[in-house]
Amino acid sequence: MTVPAQPYALAPFATRPDQTRGRLHPETESPTRTPFQRDRDRVVHAAAFRRLKHKTQVFVAHEGDNFRTRLTHSLEVAQIARSISRVLGLNEDLAEALALAHDLGHTPFGHAGEDALNAVMAAHGGFDHNVQTLRILTRLERKYAEFDGLNLTWETLEGVVKHNGPLSGPNIDAVPEPIRDYVAGHDLELDTYPGAEAQVAALADDIAYNNHDIDDGLRAGLFTLDDLRDLPLAGPTIRVVEAAYPGLEQPRLIHETVRRLIDHMVTDLLDETQARLADAAPGSVEEIRELGRPVVAFSQEMISHDKALRSFLGERMYRHHMVQRMTAKAGRVVGDLFEAFVSDPGLLPAEWRARGEGRDEARAARLVADYIAGMTDSFALSEHQRLFDTGTLIPGTITL
Repeated sequence: MTVPAQPYALAPFATRPDQTRGRLHPETESPTRTPFQRDRDRVVHAAAFRRLKHKTQVFVAHEGDNFRTRLTHSLEVAQIARSISRVLGLNEDLAEALALAHDLGHTPFGHAGEDALNAVMAAHGGFDHNVQTLRILTRLERKYAEFDGLNLTWETLEGVVKHNGPLSGPNIDAVPEPIRDYVAGHDLELDTYPGAEAQVAALADDIAYNNHDIDDGLRAGLFTLDDLRDLPLAGPTIRVVEAAYPGLEQPRLIHETVRRLIDHMVTDLLDETQARLADAAPGSVEEIRELGRPVVAFSQEMISHDKALRSFLGERMYRHHMVQRMTAKAGRVVGDLFEAFVSDPGLLPAEWRARGEGRDEARAARLVADYIAGMTDSFALSEHQRLFDTGTLIPGTITL
């Protein structure tokens, strides 16, 4: 079958759908969608993607409906990644697929949940959300008749695994075991950078994450616009908006400031990346991989601004006592659930109990970690209440 034509022009160094390295399990491709459009659609239809709606980043779900969830964050990353890719002539569909997939492995309660799972899994290889994303895409999603996972293209899996750059280098033993196990049968070439679309998706994540945390932090009252005035980039942007719109009410002032910050970061990334592309003059995606350095990047000035912003958010938001209290509770919920399910696998739903039969200790613990990692915030809280609150009886349960 002929692969559908790319619906828009691509730069020579973009990832071409008609040159994909294919899927681990060969399939007849769609007559109406390119392979990367199909990857994107499979991610959108995945159960793990739907559950992102009720997984939070910094705030726990019941703290307010207006704060970002993993789902809204993923959609915002995809929008930024597509916009950048369009300007650079990259494959927008691949960039979008990577942006939508990048957070699938996150636990409930954001990094608090991940830290808790990593701690209880320390004796069994730990827990990392990036590794978990690969496991979801290649093993844990179970809906297709002929294979586990989503059977995505080589390029999408490469971008998911290497979005932050090469993994192996001189020490392959430093690569997490689940990734080593997977690439033993499907080589994702861990020692190279990924294609430019994956590099774009990774930095689009940074742009969305930082700026939307500013938005959420301001709306939550964890800090004020005055607190941002001494920060590079943020302070000057606030003053420009105030000068252009004297007396603008707070919600509009916040939105106007954040959208301009996003635009500044996107523009800087495009300028720096176009300069690097002009210098390297890559003629193919393979030449992008072989450069030995990222081609998509911020300028040194923007990297400095970004570092200052991250430091501010770490101090004033992530370590704010209100956030710390909730994250401490979330960590205890995850730790309690893990201990309960490991100690008594009979508490697991029947489908998960069946998967765990005959497993050794390490694999049984990994199964429990998979089950908990797939929970939404609200489901984890209700499971904890069901198992540990003897004064409340919650009839029934929801099987993930």
